[in-house]
Amino acid sequence: MDPAELTTEQVLKRDIPWEAYMTTKLISGTFLQLLRRYDNRSESYRATLLDDDGPAYVRVFVNILRDIHKEETVEYVLALIDEMLTANPKRTILFHDKSLANEDTYAPFLRLLWSSNWFIQEKSCKILSLVVSARPKAHEASISNGEASYSKRKVTTIDDVLNELVSWLCAQLKKPTHPTRAIPTVINSLSTLLKDPSVRASFVQADGVKLLVPLISPASTQQSIQLLYETCLCIWLLSFYDAAVEHLAADKVLPQLVKVVKGSTKEKVVRVVILTFRNLLPKETFGAQMVNLELPQIVQSLKAQAWSDEDLLEALNQLEVGLKDNIRRLSSFDKYKQEVLLGHLDWTPMHKDPSFWRENISNFEENDFQILRVLITVLDATSEPRTLAVACFDLSQFIQYHPAGRIVVADLKVKERVMKLMNHENEEVMKNALLCVQRLFLGAKYASFLQS
Repeated sequence: MDPAELTTEQVLKRDIPWEAYMTTKLISGTFLQLLRRYDNRSESYRATLLDDDGPAYVRVFVNILRDIHKEETVEYVLALIDEMLTANPKRTILFHDKSLANEDTYAPFLRLLWSSNWFIQEKSCKILSLVVSARPKAHEASISNGEASYSKRKVTTIDDVLNELVSWLCAQLKKPTHPTRAIPTVINSLSTLLKDPSVRASFVQADGVKLLVPLISPASTQQSIQLLYETCLCIWLLSFYDAAVEHLAADKVLPQLVKVVKGSTKEKVVRVVILTFRNLLPKETFGAQMVNLELPQIVQSLKAQAWSDEDLLEALNQLEVGLKDNIRRLSSFDKYKQEVLLGHLDWTPMHKDPSFWRENISNFEENDFQILRVLITVLDATSEPRTLAVACFDLSQFIQYHPAGRIVVADLKVKERVMKLMNHENEEVMKNALLCVQRLFLGAKYASFLQS
């Protein structure tokens, strides 16, 4: 059978010739005795053996993976370990027992990650991720397990392990070995590993953040929803790490997350995205982006739904308060004036905030509409698409909110300037120029029917 389609159950039905391995001195007599007691036994009997002598079995398994290279046997031992950890995930601590201080328990799994056999890759990734995540943090000063510094054999440092593991995970995200199982396997491992600050650092250094962003999209099937949830969980974990936040900003993760939260009904998905928004709100320019993406309105809509998760409800309330504070902090008329006078406009929160225009529209009258006149000259002074788009939008907002907005703007001869931009090659400029012309022709009375 193709190793890529093997299951743990199928592999565990094999009979492995342990006696032959002892004859060829690939395993010791003690190992053979332990294996005879363990192999082909019931789960309850194995559990008793692991409770009594778990580290000894870990030693057996690790040594076999290190010394025996026959694929059927490697697959079998990996399946045994997978079965052992699936039945009780707390057994990962067995790999860190003091009696294994001189065993390099990570090295065999690291080597097997790069096997050409998908079953071996998948199991090695799963096991290694669980074992690494369970390591005692207090004693990882230099080497993989406890006091292995006394061993003459070269050991694998925890930094080696994390870097190699992250390297393999990123390689799979770029070019999956298995068409359907590789990406879910990688994301599942990352959702466990990224709880560790060391892994976050290694993942960012490997430029892994941008590899996650394409996986953030609305999902429908149960399998794709789980993958989406675990991907968003990875983003949430990364949002605690400042160096990762810079990459999240650069890779434009926010629009993708907004699409997900608008299109998802799965509570756990919505919760982890809202928690991510809450983390990102005070960092970089995320607050401005959130307002531009109409997140305040989305939060209001989500709050009206019947959620049972108290953490989600609390996070929605906190995000709502945070967004309001953010808008107030960034939406003063003085900041707006400074932005216009510098001649470089962006979608900072005040532009699309109705309360900013309502509360500050009379301020535009200062010094014979000085700021409005500067805003109009920006249309002639720049070719930067974002600045042109925001300037057109602001002029349309002035027309809508000022009682004489249409007349004032017409007197300042805006129409010809803006109409030229209706054929601009940039879609954002074209859309906002059209909006401005519509409001100029129709007047404020009909402005509410026009969508920005």
